[in-house]
Amino acid sequence: MRTKRFANSPVAYALGMFAMMIPSQAFSAFYSYYYVEKLGLGVGLATLARTVYLIWDAANQPLFGYLSDKTRTRWGRRKPWIYSAVPLFMASFVMVFAVPEGMSGGSLFVWFLIALILYEGVATVLWVNYGALFPELFRGDGIRAKASAIQQGFQIAAILIGSAFTPILFAKLGFGYMAVVYAIVFAVFMLLCMSTVRENKEASLEPPLRIVEAFRETLRNKEFWLLNVANSFAQTVNGLLSSMIPFYAKYVLRIPESQVSLLLASIFVSVIPLVAVWYAIVRKLGGLRSWRLSLLVYGLSVIPLAFAQNLGTGIAAGIVVGFGLAGFLVTPPVLNSRIIDRDHEMTGRRREGTYTAVSGFITRSSGLISALAFWIVGMLFGYVSGDEPGPDPAGTFQVLISVVPLCLLAVACVLSLFLRDDSKA
Repeated sequence: MRTKRFANSPVAYALGMFAMMIPSQAFSAFYSYYYVEKLGLGVGLATLARTVYLIWDAANQPLFGYLSDKTRTRWGRRKPWIYSAVPLFMASFVMVFAVPEGMSGGSLFVWFLIALILYEGVATVLWVNYGALFPELFRGDGIRAKASAIQQGFQIAAILIGSAFTPILFAKLGFGYMAVVYAIVFAVFMLLCMSTVRENKEASLEPPLRIVEAFRETLRNKEFWLLNVANSFAQTVNGLLSSMIPFYAKYVLRIPESQVSLLLASIFVSVIPLVAVWYAIVRKLGGLRSWRLSLLVYGLSVIPLAFAQNLGTGIAAGIVVGFGLAGFLVTPPVLNSRIIDRDHEMTGRRREGTYTAVSGFITRSSGLISALAFWIVGMLFGYVSGDEPGPDPAGTFQVLISVVPLCLLAVACVLSLFLRDDSKA
């Protein structure tokens, strides 16, 4: 009875987001810091590894999405993929942070590149199939806005753990054992989530489109591209904020590592109650106008980070950022789901996997933008690594955490104006 009660509920589904975001946030927030600052890998080599991964990602994202849509089993289309990926994700995540002692230079680069490709490849399987469940399980803007708000609340709780608790954990256990702890937490909550999911059997009866036709229909969808390209610029800001905070804390605010958790908590704790505010805004303004507003607010919210000078002002600026971040987290799933619904009306097929995969590739390509921004700004200011911080490391990370995000979100705001209004959707 309890399982039936939680079957396909927004809360049960959100457990999957909680499971994946804890290790994912720890990865995005600290892998650069770990390899560049702690292990001494040059920024140029780190950027090269990320570029190689994106070439791989460009191929595997759409492929896994299409294969997921094409899958037909008595257990559903998505769940077999997720169950298979769980142990592989655990192993690859641990590999990222369990670098053997004595590695440096070329050997460190090779380890980082292999670990990154394995980790991101398995993560693609998880994110594509988990994300594809959202528009299938929740139908209609009202329930989708509610499910998205709950999901983002769980996501922020996970981000808070993955960001604020990670420095405490690796300070006590080391990076390798920190990864083991998070891998186990991931497995427990992801398996719990999947035990409550009941896929739509009718979708599995529809014959899939052939691969060429499937991607042709997806790639010529103008609204889909506008939405996701704009989101990729905003997603870059998410990645920059997460990955630059440890550097920002060290060089700009000049606070010890032990206080980095407080700074991260100021951003993410404030987001949890604010997702409810954005849920109300979506209900009142509709998905598209709320999304546009969230991009504008997010852009303005990063400005105070440029003026913070100590822990207190850094925390105040972080709370302001939290309001903009909350809006961006809640609004995109509603619009993406409506685009998938309209595609179903046109093609007669539920193709959540393909759309989720291509969307994921577009937004995750933000990692390259983030890496390039790090490399370019680092060159301009002379920052190479923790061993060679250059003459003005504070200026480097003020620009990366405030000026660059402001410019990226300005581009996203302009792109958002080209989507048609909700009333015409």
